[in-house]
Amino acid sequence: MQGIKIYQEKLFSNFQLSEIVPENNFYRQLKAILDLEFLRSRTKAFYGSSGQKSIDPVVFFKLCLIGYLENIISDRKLVEHCRVRLDLLYFLNYNIDEPLPWHSTISRTRQLFPTSIFEEVFTLVLQMCINKGMVSGHTQVIDSAPIKANASMDSLELKVPAQDLDAHLAEIRHISQRDKAAFRKAKMDKATREQKTISANQKQLKGIKSRNKKWSKDQDQRQGSNNKKSRYTSNKTHYSPTDPDARISVKPGKARKLNYSSQLSVDTAHHVITDIGAYHADKKENQCLQDITERLHQRLWSEGLLWENCIADTGYSSGEVYAYLEAKGLKSFIPPHGTYKGGPDNFLYHKEQDYYQCPQGKEIPFKKVFIETKNNTKKKEYRASSKLCADCPIKVTCLGKSKEKRITVTYYREEYERNNKRVHSKLGRYMKGKRQSTVEPVFGTLTQFMGLRKINTIGIAQANKVMHMSAVAYNLKKYLKFIHKKAKSGVQHHNYFLKLKTTLCRLIKQILSPCIFRIQFS
Repeated sequence: MQGIKIYQEKLFSNFQLSEIVPENNFYRQLKAILDLEFLRSRTKAFYGSSGQKSIDPVVFFKLCLIGYLENIISDRKLVEHCRVRLDLLYFLNYNIDEPLPWHSTISRTRQLFPTSIFEEVFTLVLQMCINKGMVSGHTQVIDSAPIKANASMDSLELKVPAQDLDAHLAEIRHISQRDKAAFRKAKMDKATREQKTISANQKQLKGIKSRNKKWSKDQDQRQGSNNKKSRYTSNKTHYSPTDPDARISVKPGKARKLNYSSQLSVDTAHHVITDIGAYHADKKENQCLQDITERLHQRLWSEGLLWENCIADTGYSSGEVYAYLEAKGLKSFIPPHGTYKGGPDNFLYHKEQDYYQCPQGKEIPFKKVFIETKNNTKKKEYRASSKLCADCPIKVTCLGKSKEKRITVTYYREEYERNNKRVHSKLGRYMKGKRQSTVEPVFGTLTQFMGLRKINTIGIAQANKVMHMSAVAYNLKKYLKFIHKKAKSGVQHHNYFLKLKTTLCRLIKQILSPCIFRIQFS
């Protein structure tokens, strides 16, 4: 006989979430291993002693974590999603009839807590991964990716120069119809006076003027050329009143957008994220490396791990970076830019006497060290007198229109050569494959599946919190999926010596730390 299901709600029922959620459920396992109780004492100072009780800090961080694990970037959708999932309610310690916090409370609490609290949660999860044997520490891969900001290109405003606005802008660029009447006006201008003011010099403004002319001529060959209202925009002349910290940037084959730059470091052992941070998108990658290295070096050292190899792509290449990493005792595997040659063609460099020898055997001596204003890089100049080249048979081809031979090379030539030797070695080719198979899949996972496709907050400090929580979600997922494999006999001895090495490093740190403290404050 055919059955008919008749539904009628019960007035009373015996129901417990702990009995319904399976033992192998992801969030049940996560609840068992993740202890965030310390957050209550760490965040107590940010609350008053009277008034209505706010959201529990532990619940707030768990809600944020669920958002990145479920790839939900909207706080409103996050609360709605948690309301209908029994395992999420169990993870949050909420009953099925208990109301969840308002979505606006999550946004306000995120702004209330400083970035240091989010970094502590990230460090806690990283320590869990280290204790489980997922992090080796000796080789770190660093890379960056643009993350879309919570602001539209339609809201861009022209920066105001210090002098007369109309006369100055008429000289440097053509004011388009779109600039005269912006389509999407920001509700409130959050930019400071400094962010609204043009900081570019005359040479940079002339370059922007020429690029605008070229844009109008070659517009049919550019991205978005079908849009009649398209224009060339620059961080030198435009800013976003919605999010002043966002910067205009572009990747090959993609449209110009307001972005943040996410700088990421990944351990090569099991692809655990060891550091992450938000930077301005118009900042060069090699300008961010020193900040990342300082933070990462301190974090690994505090856990007794020795960092030996630093792998990155060409965007991080510069003489200053190579010299800095060598001073830190790190081996760099960073391919140089294609423009680097080490010196002019057919000229022989003599290292001990520090001079160049031309094809005719004449000496071009060292003259001075200077800072190039265009890129703010340190360089060395070698220059021969006009008398030396007066009777040279190859004078026309060698000098051109100049009267004397002038050679400008990087100040860090030796650091470049040592790095290039490592890059082109057998180990360097292996490290290149490691970089491509390590950090790029991690960025793809974060942007596609871990809620980092767009920053849903305003400001670089808030973007930094978003990136840290996305990395926490990624590492926790790695942690729960990690299975410790038994090593073979030969590798067991290696792991024994590695653990011994780590223990010795921790002992040395414990012995030296009081001595350093006494020296600093004596």
